[in-house]
Amino acid sequence: MFPGASAPRSEANYVVVGAPLDVSTSFQPGTRFGPDRIRKFAETFDDYDGRTDRRFSDLSVHDYGDVHAWNDVPEYVKHLSGVLRDVVWDDAVPLLLGGEHTVSAAGVRATDPDLFVTIDAHLDLREEYDGDEWSHACVTQRVLETAAEAIVVGARTGSEAEWARAAEGDVTVVPPEDTGAWLRAVAEGERDPFAGNTTYLSVDIDGADPGFAPGTGTMEPFGLTPREMRDVVRAVAPSCVGFDVVEVNDRDDGQAAALGGKLLREFVYERAATRTGSR
Repeated sequence: MFPGASAPRSEANYVVVGAPLDVSTSFQPGTRFGPDRIRKFAETFDDYDGRTDRRFSDLSVHDYGDVHAWNDVPEYVKHLSGVLRDVVWDDAVPLLLGGEHTVSAAGVRATDPDLFVTIDAHLDLREEYDGDEWSHACVTQRVLETAAEAIVVGARTGSEAEWARAAEGDVTVVPPEDTGAWLRAVAEGERDPFAGNTTYLSVDIDGADPGFAPGTGTMEPFGLTPREMRDVVRAVAPSCVGFDVVEVNDRDDGQAAALGGKLLREFVYERAATRTGSR
């Protein structure tokens, strides 16, 4: 169980769901261990958050457990989206723990947002990778079959075709070096992509510089700091209908999992603080 996620399912405002899919990881596998690893390395976090004056255990979070994964990825995504849609129908927010990034497609299908925001080192805008249209390298392209727009924060690599796709009007790329300015523009109202939009937020842990989170499948240097990722989560959380942390594996001493668990908690604290009196 994710620490503090002790609310009964029927009373939950937030529901943690593990999705240990590990099929298309193209370099270092191990995302099947991500959900339990995130839970484990969140055990040391204090329940109380001084910034928001809230206890995580008071925010009605339930841990559903894991949805067992299998190798037929389209069918798994379909099944997982049904589990998550039940969460949405119960007026709760799904908190998905991956697993490879492909599982975000299930979260988006279940929540049907206007806008997909992802922290990611990679554009993930390929139509297919090695002949597989359900590869984790294609997830943002798959998501855009449901969501109208995507914002990729922290992207610093992609194929030539992906960069051409990213130049189209439904995709915004915020490179690592521009993230601070983008956050300031959002905070000051110069740019408000969330106004009037429902949003799904996905955190691919490889958005972080690998010096901070080496436990991921496809490390890419020159990335975001944990504080920058935290600030993005805080900025996006109030408008969100769903959230995930993906691409954590078991190939470090817990840095990636600890960061993922902390960002999940930041999401819940921020969303709860800005939506007092509502679910």
